[in-house]
Amino acid sequence: MRQGGQAQQGAKLPAICERGQPCGLRRGVNAAVFRPLSNMSDSRVLRAGVRNDPQRVKIDGSSDAAVAVNVAVAELARRQGGHVTRQQLLSLGMGSRAIQSRRERGWLIRVYPGVYAVGRLSMNPLDRAQAALLAAGPRSALCGHSAAAYWALHRKWRAPFELISAARCRINGLKVRECGTLLPRDLHHAGGLRVTSPARTLLDMAPVTAEHMLHRFHNELRMRRLIRNEQLVDVVDRNPNHRGVSHLRRLAGVSGGEPKRSVLELDWERFACRHALGPYEMNVLVAGQRVDVLFTPARLVIELDGWGTHGTRHAFEQDRDRDSELLARTGIPTMRITHDGLHRRASDQASRIRAVLARR
Repeated sequence: MRQGGQAQQGAKLPAICERGQPCGLRRGVNAAVFRPLSNMSDSRVLRAGVRNDPQRVKIDGSSDAAVAVNVAVAELARRQGGHVTRQQLLSLGMGSRAIQSRRERGWLIRVYPGVYAVGRLSMNPLDRAQAALLAAGPRSALCGHSAAAYWALHRKWRAPFELISAARCRINGLKVRECGTLLPRDLHHAGGLRVTSPARTLLDMAPVTAEHMLHRFHNELRMRRLIRNEQLVDVVDRNPNHRGVSHLRRLAGVSGGEPKRSVLELDWERFACRHALGPYEMNVLVAGQRVDVLFTPARLVIELDGWGTHGTRHAFEQDRDRDSELLARTGIPTMRITHDGLHRRASDQASRIRAVLARR
């Protein structure tokens, strides 16, 4: 052991903590190694704690240089979901032999060709998505089912990741397709990820998604104010040969008015179409109260009761008070239909509605 706490050459590399930072570093290392790295370019990080060669220092050199590179790699990986590329390692001063040594020790774990996890494999899908984007290059973005999972249209992330790229590439473990019509407005950047915009995501999902599910996705995005009708029209006009154009054109044609407030309201439209019920309006104000469905001119209100919002005693009492108040002020009766009634007893519900409408 040399003076000043410096370790001998070939000392064991520092372990990586859960946050991607080296832990258990010994005392006596140049304090410049630990200065904040967020405002420093990757090419300058290596030089922060190195006193000898200001250009490129190999890992086999001074111990301070080795620690400086380890810290730089860990900091870079932290910003990229725990991953780095081989090219980034080389630019930080780590030679091919040093990379191989760290792979053998488990400090670098190969995820995709030329992409490594630092210290451990992340189970976070967003971190893993960053590794996929690093592998596919800067002209790529998450698309399809992967983009749908990012926009919370799917509950789970499917494997493999789906990416779209302006450049042709084939990567083992990834599903990448080339597209030459992508524009900046087709992409969304957040948290180090590149993902297709909501409109482009719907276009890519349309050919592989049932129509009623596509309507749900569209309605969900509208409820969260993530998509506008003109964005749908724009992406359709720019991709006339895409397989999803016909589906999206129908969505753009029916996206006027307010979005539906629940899945039951979307299911109601299919139910009413199947049983030829109408005419009616949805989400309209009647005597100051917003109702789910209002049949006109027969004047009948339908309320769609999901368990999530109507399954408590307070909600039960409040719903009955609303119905009584509406009947007293307007003379319009209210029928309430549950999810089970709309799906499992659809024919019975349709017959009852027709019977009530015939008497109005």
